[in-house]
Amino acid sequence: MDTVNITLWWETAMFPLLTSMTLIPLVAMIAVLLSPTRAIALRIGFAGTILTFLLSIYLLLVFDTTKSGIQLYEQVQNIIFTYTVGVDGISVLFIPLTTILTSLALIYTLTTRRSASDRIYIAALLGYEAILIGAFVAMNALQFWFWCLLELIPVAILTIRSGTGQNRRWVVALLLQHWGSGLLMVLAGFLMLGFSIMGSGDTLTFDWLALQQSDSSVEYATLTFFLLFFGFAIRMPLFPFHGWLPVLAEQGTVASVGILLVSLKLGVYAAIRFLIPILPETSEQWSWLVLIFGLIGILYGALLALMQINIRRLLAFAVISQTGILVIGIFAFNRYGLEGSMLLSIAFGLAAAGMLFSIGMIYKRTNTSMIPRLGGMFDANAGIAILFVISALSTMVMPGTPGFDGIHLLIEGSIKEHGWFVSIVVLIGNVLAAALLLRAFQQIFIATPKRFQGPFLYSPKPIVLSSPINETIIVAVICTLLIGIGFHTSPWLHIIDQGAGSIKELHPTPAKTSYSDSKTMLIITKDN
Repeated sequence: MDTVNITLWWETAMFPLLTSMTLIPLVAMIAVLLSPTRAIALRIGFAGTILTFLLSIYLLLVFDTTKSGIQLYEQVQNIIFTYTVGVDGISVLFIPLTTILTSLALIYTLTTRRSASDRIYIAALLGYEAILIGAFVAMNALQFWFWCLLELIPVAILTIRSGTGQNRRWVVALLLQHWGSGLLMVLAGFLMLGFSIMGSGDTLTFDWLALQQSDSSVEYATLTFFLLFFGFAIRMPLFPFHGWLPVLAEQGTVASVGILLVSLKLGVYAAIRFLIPILPETSEQWSWLVLIFGLIGILYGALLALMQINIRRLLAFAVISQTGILVIGIFAFNRYGLEGSMLLSIAFGLAAAGMLFSIGMIYKRTNTSMIPRLGGMFDANAGIAILFVISALSTMVMPGTPGFDGIHLLIEGSIKEHGWFVSIVVLIGNVLAAALLLRAFQQIFIATPKRFQGPFLYSPKPIVLSSPINETIIVAVICTLLIGIGFHTSPWLHIIDQGAGSIKELHPTPAKTSYSDSKTMLIITKDN
C-alpha cells in the first residue's frame, strides 16, 4: 500500500494551529464558568468563538491543495498515550463549518434572555465546538472515539437547560441509550483493529496512518466492519438506526440542534476516515447491504417527512433521507461518489442549519412548531422566509447552490458502481425532498393558517443586541455562504479532491472519464 505523505505543522503554519483551535474554545469555556458576571461570560464566549472562526479561515489559507496526504501534522507520544492530529481534504472543510455554526448559534442565543444569561449554556456551546474540532482533526482511532464520548456531555446539557419540549430528560436518556450503544460498538471495532495488527507481529497502535498502511490482514474483518458501520450509522443517522433524531429535533433547542447537524456529519466522516480505507475489501463485500439501507432510508425519510405536521420533525426525517443519499455516494468506491457525498455533507449541514434557525425564529414569535397553526408569515417576516427558501433550495440541490455540483458527482459515481436503478431512486428522493420543503414553505409563509394562532411577538429584549439585528446577521451569513459557494464550487472541489484521491487509490474502478473531465462537465453544465 502506498505511503501517505505527511506535512508537519511548522512547514506550513506559524504555530500548532489544530491544537490551538481545539484549546481556545476549551479555555473560553472555563473562563465563562469562572466569570463574575453573565455579561462578561457572554463577551468571553463571543471572543472565543470569533477567534476560533478566524483561525479556521487561516486554516483554509495555509492548506495546500497541491499537496496530497496529511497536512499540519502534530504528534505527541509517550508511554501512556499518543496525541496525533492532522487534516486533509476529507476533514478540513468541516472545521470552518463548525466554527461558523457555533458563532451563529451564540448570536441566536441573544434573541432569548434565558439562554443569553445562562453561563452553563454558553460554556456547553464552547465545549461542543472544541469537541467537534478535536474529533475532525484526530488521527488516532481511540482519540477520535474519546472526543465522540465527550460529546454526550454538551448535548445533554443543551437539551435539558434550553430545550422546548416537556420530556427533555427522557429525550436525553433515549439519546444516551442510542449513542452509548454506538460508542460501545465503535470502541470494540477499534480495539479489534489494533489488536489484529499486534497479533501479526506489529506494535499495538491505534494511529490512523499505521492502521491504513498495515499490510497485515484484520482478523474477524467482517465482525469488525459491522461493529464500526453500525456504530457510525447511529450517528449519521442511517435507517434503521435513526429513531433518536426526530425526538431530539422536536424536544431540543434550535441552537444545539443546529450544531448537532455538524455532529451528524461526524458519522459520515468516520465512515470515510476509519472504515473504507482500513477495511476496503470487507467494505466492498458488504456494500450491497449498505446500499439497501441507503435506498430504504431515502424513500422512508422523504415519505415520513411528507406526513409530519411538526416542522422540526419534518426536517429531521428530511435529514434521514439525505443520509441515505450520502451513504450511497460513499460506498460507490470511486472519486465521483466520494467527492459528491463530501460536498453534499457540507451543503446539507449549512442549509439544514439555516432552516432550523428560521424555524427557531418563527417559534419565538408564535410559540409553536405545528405547521397547521402557522401561515401568512411572509409579509411580516420576509427575512426569515428568504432564509428558509434559500436553505430549502440548497437541500433540493437546485442550480446555483453548493449541492448542485455535489449531486452531479454523486450520480456519476452511483451510475458507474451501482447502475441506473440506484441513481433513479436517488433522484426520486431528491424530488420528494423538493416537494416536502416547498409545501412546508407554502404552508408556513404563504397560506392562511388552518388553526388559530396568537399574535407574532418578539421575545423580551436580550442582553446585548435587539432581536431583529441578530436575526439579520444570521440570515445574511447563511444566505451569502450558500449562494457564494453555489456559484463558486471549484475551490471547494479542489480541497475535497486533495483527500479523495487516496481513497480512490484503495478502490480502483474502471473509469473512462478522468476527474478533470468531470469538473469540465460541471462547468459546461453551469454555462448552459
